[in-house]
Amino acid sequence: MAGTFTDQVRIQVKSGNGGAGCTSFRREAHVPKGGPDGGDGGRGGDIVIVADATVSTLIDYRYKHHFKAQKGTHGQGKRMHGANGEDLILRVPVGTIVRLLDEDLQPCEEIADLTHNGERVIVAKGGRGGRGNTHFVTPTRRAPSFSELGEPTDPFWIELEMKLMADAALVGMPSVGKSSLIACMSAARPKIADYPFTTLTPNLGMVRYGDLSFTVADVPGLIEGAAEGKGLGHEFLRHVERTALILHVVDLTGGFEGRDPVEDYEIIKRELALYAPELADRPVIVVGNKVDVPGTEENLERLRAHVRAESEELSERLLDDGIDIPNPIPFFAVSAVTHEGVDSLIAATATEVHRLREQAAEDPVPEYDQIWEHRRLERDRVIEVEEEEPHAWRVRGKGIERMVVQTEWDNDEAVAFLQRRMERAGVERALTAAGAVAGDEVRIMDVAFEFEPAGWGDEEYDNIIDREG
Repeated sequence: MAGTFTDQVRIQVKSGNGGAGCTSFRREAHVPKGGPDGGDGGRGGDIVIVADATVSTLIDYRYKHHFKAQKGTHGQGKRMHGANGEDLILRVPVGTIVRLLDEDLQPCEEIADLTHNGERVIVAKGGRGGRGNTHFVTPTRRAPSFSELGEPTDPFWIELEMKLMADAALVGMPSVGKSSLIACMSAARPKIADYPFTTLTPNLGMVRYGDLSFTVADVPGLIEGAAEGKGLGHEFLRHVERTALILHVVDLTGGFEGRDPVEDYEIIKRELALYAPELADRPVIVVGNKVDVPGTEENLERLRAHVRAESEELSERLLDDGIDIPNPIPFFAVSAVTHEGVDSLIAATATEVHRLREQAAEDPVPEYDQIWEHRRLERDRVIEVEEEEPHAWRVRGKGIERMVVQTEWDNDEAVAFLQRRMERAGVERALTAAGAVAGDEVRIMDVAFEFEPAGWGDEEYDNIIDREG
């Protein structure tokens, strides 16, 4: 994986405003009472995020931070509806998490975790187009002289975080030979040197074994305290979360500091578990590297025996749960320099990755569009009432505010229709429950009016409201 590596960005998105509906009446010769014929406004364009396997970084969003979809056009007479705004498609790498940011630009809600090519989510829904006056005809009001304005949309910030979607990750202390190992396993050509932290960005390589293939990631070296942010810490630990299989690489020589390979193995295990507890249960293959170096025989046998004992203990626990895996923690002794043992490691990794893929294929793919839309609709229905001062009440709620901004306030018919809609939406009940009485002032956004419980508006609009669903 060459070039600039960008794995976390914040961008502002704004879907398109809806177009206004039209108030119009049919005017033709010999048709004295043609009736209303105002068209609807067009819907604003959505902001859609799509996972694309051909995209490898978030670099496109590093320097451009504001994205706006096209607005809908206004309706016209003769029942001519406005055009819908064009959706804006933002393509991101597979493995991108989309989060909503609050007013302080802090993550407050996860929108989607796009782990499959083509997976998508509408993060910002385009504004609704206003309805033309043809929608407001009733048996007693044959010529409504009002229509709806288009729904304006607000910009907001989201965070995009990319986590590598490798099948296997090479994990270990600095300078244990991970870069050399990925170079001999695949066509990847990472920077290799005889000093710590030569890998500053994750490298990806494609490995083939017969009819099987898998991707392997070389994650920069970890040290004790990585889970708390020491060294490269959280900067790259997040990428290990994505991998189905961990290849735990241990330097049998002990490195420049003469470290104990068994202790190194335990330290990295502990850091992974501290960062994300589920990593402690992730399938793992332990790789003792640098067997070509003279004097590593004792460390090799010590590490092999340690891993074997751990594997036997895990096998017994799994058997108690009805899972029979004779050797759940395989161990391989390899040399990235002479390629000793590498072919066997590749074969075992390819087989395990294939098994894990088949297991994952049985899991359902989340329908993020439906999930996020359901959350949005639930939020729209919420009505909050607060007494700002004696006999003055503030009403908040996305759905109610949308009704207000789509109303022509200089048109009495439109205002009467709005009041009836709000009554049916539950505003009157919420105000009464909070303690409001007739004559109190009700404030919604920048609009204020007098509270008139039990019978706002005109009964003739009930059938129109019922048709809205």
